[in-house]
Amino acid sequence: MRLRLAITIIALLLAVPFALQPRAETADRAKFLQSYEWHGSHKFFGGFSAVELDSKGTGFIALSDRTLAVKGTIERHKGQITGIKVSKKQSLLGTDGKKLWKLKRDSEGLAIGQDGRLFVSFEMLPRVWSYDSPWGRPEPLPEHASFAKMEQNRALEALAIDASGRLYTLPEKPLRGSKTLPVYVFDGTWRVLHQLTHLNGFAPVGADFGPDGHFYLLERNFGGLGFRSRVRRFDLGASDPTGEILFTSDLGDHDNLEGLSVWRDQDRRIRLTMLSDDNFKFFQKTEFVEYVVTEKLAKPPTTH
Repeated sequence: MRLRLAITIIALLLAVPFALQPRAETADRAKFLQSYEWHGSHKFFGGFSAVELDSKGTGFIALSDRTLAVKGTIERHKGQITGIKVSKKQSLLGTDGKKLWKLKRDSEGLAIGQDGRLFVSFEMLPRVWSYDSPWGRPEPLPEHASFAKMEQNRALEALAIDASGRLYTLPEKPLRGSKTLPVYVFDGTWRVLHQLTHLNGFAPVGADFGPDGHFYLLERNFGGLGFRSRVRRFDLGASDPTGEILFTSDLGDHDNLEGLSVWRDQDRRIRLTMLSDDNFKFFQKTEFVEYVVTEKLAKPPTTH
């Protein structure tokens, strides 16, 4: 306890100069609502890199980077999170029906189709697999030739699915020799749909399509002693590679946010629910963080 307190005090003192620095970007298109710390007793609890909520914002599936899928319910009162109940947990299986280990189990992105099928992206060995359920064997999707050129620990963290069932993914870092982020779309085969601007050292870690049809991208920046997070909104049918910054958090406002789910709350507002990866470190935490988008869209997204 004394060691943890000492580390915390030192970290806070060292973080002061960073906290006093002006923010790199400002945006008031989204407002912070809540941060709720989630605790679990399971030995594999933590490391959550992806989350998907149902349309009511209560049912969820979270996925850790050690392939643990957790299904549960978010309890709310007047829209605010008051508790988390877990109903089932299961480690994802490999194509041989056995648990994945070591480099093969670095599961980072999660997308759920309208039929309930799960799609999971992996980072260390870049690939996307399809599951009938978290408890079945996967069906590997074909790979794009450039997946093999991605850095093992900077590959496919973000994964999303649109209303028509098309998958979208992108690497955490631009490919070698490039300064932009390729967005891949899967409709039988992978192809590069867009190149997004890579801004100010923020890296994509989560993505989702909102009920408004727009593509939302969660990005993270590590400041040495803490994290900053940002969400950008894109119209993938348009030619704008930069999108709109909805919010940028200050250093240390939140933990290592990696999972993103976008839904419409009871007040018909677009809500951003994010989940942090504590890296299984005692000085980090697993937290649900929610923002609400305050700026109304002038028009629906362009089709592509």
